Amino acid sequence: MVDRTVHVLSAGTALPGQPVDTEALADRFGMDRLWVQWVDTFIGTRTRYLALDLETGEPRESLADLATAAATTALARARVSADDIDLVVLGTATPDTLMPATVNVVADRLRIDGVPTFQLQSGCSGAVQTFDLATSLLSTGRYRTALVLGGDVIAKHYDVTTDLRTLPPEELVNYVLFGDGAGAAVLSTEHHPTSPRIRSVLTRLAGLDRAPGQVLQWYGLADRDSARAPAQEDYKAIEERVPELADEVARELLDDLGWEHQDVDWLLPPQLSVTMTERIAERLDFPKAQEITCVGETGNNGNALLFFQLERLLDRIVAPSRAIAVAIESSKWIRSGLALELDGGV
Repeated sequence: MVDRTVHVLSAGTALPGQPVDTEALADRFGMDRLWVQWVDTFIGTRTRYLALDLETGEPRESLADLATAAATTALARARVSADDIDLVVLGTATPDTLMPATVNVVADRLRIDGVPTFQLQSGCSGAVQTFDLATSLLSTGRYRTALVLGGDVIAKHYDVTTDLRTLPPEELVNYVLFGDGAGAAVLSTEHHPTSPRIRSVLTRLAGLDRAPGQVLQWYGLADRDSARAPAQEDYKAIEERVPELADEVARELLDDLGWEHQDVDWLLPPQLSVTMTERIAERLDFPKAQEITCVGETGNNGNALLFFQLERLLDRIVAPSRAIAVAIESSKWIRSGLALELDGGV
């Protein structure tokens, strides 16, 4: 029997500019100290990175810029070249353009050609979906090495002239939670004893008859002056649903592999905000697992988050180790996750 186990060889990430702390947001938008304290207490995110000039609103970096940088790092760490890549998959909720697909712009910049490319339109679960699609294709034996990417540039929806004091909570929260960034990973069917193998990947739509928890608009010329809010979030619904869905993902992954909670050494929980991450990790209750979280520093940069967590995991994991990662999309409720194992076998 041919072994087509998929290994995660490397991860790379990219962030735009310098970190923007909550005090800088408050100064720019005229918010007071009480607002800063509210963010610190109920959100917990300390900094985020924005791909625009906060003073002028001018864009500085695109998703393609960030994804290319992250991919370049991942390829170098994996010691593979663009010529070694057999397929490319990008997950994002905020492509640079509807056409051409951002994944193809990135591939072109990396000098990758003549291979299948896929762009998955999705929220935070899109990162896991790239692994789902890539591992499925790699397991057919037709391909050997895949480049998977995830990222979002949400700041392009910012109006830096907005008076935040006039915004309803479902719009205001987006200025605090989100940031921009991109990540990449190299997957391979070649055996690498120092690289964790993917044991299971799960993505499931869970939004039947449920209203979206988040809406991100796309404006064309015909409706560019629409009064619709560019981004809205039902934070109360997310607070209620995301921990529940995360628990379902973790249990399904464990059941699939026959693992127990105490068998897991590393936990990569959903990264909506610091306070939500703490709440979810407590509910998941992995008693031995070390938690890898990044949202306090990076902000919620959507499909990039899993790659920032993987980058940290790969720097620290030693055999034998088992890891569980969970990502939940609240736009139409998708639960997703993956399980990794490093056993150090030859």
